[in-house]
Amino acid sequence: MNTNIDSIIHKKAVGRRKKAVARITFVSGEGNILINKIPGERYLQYNLKYLTIIKDPLKKLKLDEQFNIIANVKGGGLTSQTEAIQLGIARLLCEHEKQNRLILKPLGLLTRDARIKERKKYGLRKARKAPQYSKR
Repeated sequence: MNTNIDSIIHKKAVGRRKKAVARITFVSGEGNILINKIPGERYLQYNLKYLTIIKDPLKKLKLDEQFNIIANVKGGGLTSQTEAIQLGIARLLCEHEKQNRLILKPLGLLTRDARIKERKKYGLRKARKAPQYSKR
């Protein structure tokens, strides 16, 4: 694959999951991750599962050592934030080169997980949980 690093520096993408929103920017580098101005390993509490989720689209395309990832994340928990970052990275790679879509789409890396918390309804204790029924 022919990647022009200069053209990817100024591109940005957004990834979302649940309440988490991640804004991703690529910079040419050696594969470092910076999340909210904190090194990725420290922000993700040294959890290897989260780090592999983030680097998955880059590893599938064998680009994991070419770019530094700068992510700005808001909302949600660590799991939804990492999956939002993963989606943003995959979208940015597809925007850069159209052939990447053919590789990432069958792996499910371009699918946005739209599940969000259901709102509480009046008369109920939670979204669906009702008070205990009493016959008398």
